[in-house]
Amino acid sequence: MNTNDRHSHLHRIHSDEAIAERLDGTHSHSDTGDVVLGAVDGTITTFAIISGIAGTQLEQGVLVAFVLGLANVVADGFSMGASNYLKARSDQQTFEQYRKMEEFHIEEVPHYEREEIRQIYIRKGFSGELLEQIVSTISANKKLWVDTMLAEEWGLSLTPVAPLRSALLTFGAFLFAGSIPLLPLLLGYVTTIEAQQMFLLSACVTALVFFVTGALRGKVTGVSWIQSAFETLFVGGVAAAIAYFVGNVFGGLML
Repeated sequence: MNTNDRHSHLHRIHSDEAIAERLDGTHSHSDTGDVVLGAVDGTITTFAIISGIAGTQLEQGVLVAFVLGLANVVADGFSMGASNYLKARSDQQTFEQYRKMEEFHIEEVPHYEREEIRQIYIRKGFSGELLEQIVSTISANKKLWVDTMLAEEWGLSLTPVAPLRSALLTFGAFLFAGSIPLLPLLLGYVTTIEAQQMFLLSACVTALVFFVTGALRGKVTGVSWIQSAFETLFVGGVAAAIAYFVGNVFGGLML
């Protein structure tokens, strides 16, 4: 993007209409974290199963590894989705609990709550008549008053979290990404490819999943997709290497 295009873009997104659209729009919890968490964890979980079989060097274990890996993807994916649901639900309930508490405090002791608003904005550097105008403006709108207390006093996010959506996204990403490293095993079952070749192929597609997941994360978050891709590849690769090492250790004990 050249200088003129960049200035034009900046002017466009800072127009009165664009600002109003962003401020009046409904903001929701970002799905990126749920998808990345599910994809990376699902891939590592499956690769750990494959590594265990590779460590034993048992050619006859290919079908067993595929079935076991698929079962683990479904079971662990559901478990992670359920955990994400319960976490999001707990956060939601905590938010509602604090909201009710602040509404009660404003009803019962509004003078104390106004003083809290005053102290919050004193810490932000406001004083004098401007400070009193801010306190008066915020305390005149109960919803704004409560939201300000939740965000500034308790550090709670006002962005809503949908527990079921979060759970389904995590489970879906876990199931999809976690199934990909299993495909070379399925190929090995119907062809004469050797176990070591299957493992190397699985390792390659595992790395590809990490890379693509990181690239998508970069695109969504607005950071360099190349940097994000290699960062995810590195972190996931380290975890996969640990899984391979553990698989070899326990695989050796089975011999």
